Amino acid sequence: MKKGLMVFSNNMEDGEALFTRALLVRGGLQIDTVSIGDKEVKTSYGLYVKADYTLEEINLDTYEFLIVPGGKYVAEIIYENKSIGKLIQDFYKKQRLVTAICAGPRFLGLQNLLDNRQYTAYPGSEKDVKNGIYLGNLKVVKDGNVITGRSAGAVYEFAYEILKDQLGEEAAEKMYKSIIY
Repeated sequence: MKKGLMVFSNNMEDGEALFTRALLVRGGLQIDTVSIGDKEVKTSYGLYVKADYTLEEINLDTYEFLIVPGGKYVAEIIYENKSIGKLIQDFYKKQRLVTAICAGPRFLGLQNLLDNRQYTAYPGSEKDVKNGIYLGNLKVVKDGNVITGRSAGAVYEFAYEILKDQLGEEAAEKMYKSIIY
């Protein structure tokens, strides 16, 4: 079974993290969660959830792709916390799929991973991308081994594109049919 890793942080956007994870698991992927601090995090809307692992507890080589949800935490830690950037770089350098939604693409922008690439993100999040091609009117953009999603309103399409990349279009369509999309 293909395995992905999702970043959990205090103030992550509930839907972008939890619903994306649920759709991907429903679609046939294994998704482990990793916190950048304590295992227990509090989402943007006050829900306490527990990550499967901390960064110190995982072997990144066992994962095929990375998911970075958005939320208030991005603006709160983007310039101070370097662990998410290092995590993204590790996946990218190994030519693995890197995905981010809403404000999450800001992390990719700071790593210069969106330079000369098409991407989408929450309006205003393009400020950390120096030379990317911002397509803010699109819900999801795939460019090479990077998938970006615009906002919580694009979770379905974001999950679909990840499933399509990892398991093929048939698996992505099957997920859509299972939720009567």
